[in-house]
Amino acid sequence: EIKYFEALWDIPEKITYNAYLLVGDEERVLFDGWKTSYADDLIEAIKSLIDPKDITHIVLHHMEPDHSGSLPKVLEANKFKAEVIAHPMAKSMIEAFYGISPLFRSARDGEEISIAGEKIKFLHTPWLHWPETIMSYLTNRGILLTCDAFGGFSIPRTLFDEDGNVIEEYLPAVRRYVASIVGHYRQYITRNIEKIQKLGLKINAIAPGHGIIWKKDPMKIVEYYLKLAEGVPEKGKVLVVYASM
Repeated sequence: EIKYFEALWDIPEKITYNAYLLVGDEERVLFDGWKTSYADDLIEAIKSLIDPKDITHIVLHHMEPDHSGSLPKVLEANKFKAEVIAHPMAKSMIEAFYGISPLFRSARDGEEISIAGEKIKFLHTPWLHWPETIMSYLTNRGILLTCDAFGGFSIPRTLFDEDGNVIEEYLPAVRRYVASIVGHYRQYITRNIEKIQKLGLKINAIAPGHGIIWKKDPMKIVEYYLKLAEGVPEKGKVLVVYASM
């Protein structure tokens, strides 16, 4: 249904909005959300798994409304019991964007907390693609939740990167996504990937906020993002640059 990303970029490929739910014995963690217009749909999806009132924590990796827009309605369904965990800058942004003041916990860079039977490490990854963007690393499972980073346009035929043909179809939509959304900050792609690599994290899966979830070969999307950030040219291609409203 989304014809334009950020009301500007034409996306004939369409796009997915990905949110994730971690269910433990006593705690439930919702990672990110959907656009405001899809908040009710997200709540129904959550209800198919758990009672929204049982969500104990909501991790917001990025305050852009396509990921945080559902927050007020989700908290309303939750009776405002959940603690919101996000970058320190996000507290005032939540209050300014949505006029609410939920329970809030700042996620410090490199901080590790135990929730829902999982150790979650938070990483500040600024300008991918707002200054308050963070990632979550589930240390026991080796899952890196990355929000806008390592995402792409389109609605792929599979949820995961198991089919080589699907990946071949998908990567051009990733390139267009990076050029349109993250390209202005491409030096930060390199910087933040280097930061992640220096931590020596064992990454079994990468779960972004848009597009395919990478678990067969998660480093493939990391390497592709690096290639785009560094402007590695492709042979036999001609670049035409234009701008128009």
